[in-house]
Amino acid sequence: MAQHQGTSAGQRRLNGLRNQHSRSWARGIEWRAARGWSRPPLKREALARRSIGQLTPQARRYRKRSTVERVNGRLKDEFGGRHVRVRGYAKVLCPLMLGIVALLVDQLMRLTL
Repeated sequence: MAQHQGTSAGQRRLNGLRNQHSRSWARGIEWRAARGWSRPPLKREALARRSIGQLTPQARRYRKRSTVERVNGRLKDEFGGRHVRVRGYAKVLCPLMLGIVALLVDQLMRLTL
């Protein structure tokens, strides 16, 4: 009982769970190493997809996100979306929609020229 002096039952249980988790994690690493796996399965799957030219789901999401952020940045920088001097949803919506229309017209002009 002397070794548990000053620790509550909950703290002892938490320490036991941490140790159990560490042991199971180490066993998993040993199991993979014994079979010659140098990388976790998910990394190997991502490498296989990349080698055949297929995008991972994360890469697809990032590609979409970067496109949207380009449009948002242009709306803020070139079409007045950064400094809106009114308050309220309806009042802010009008200048932003005018900026989006101007952005659309600009893109259509670039497409046709």
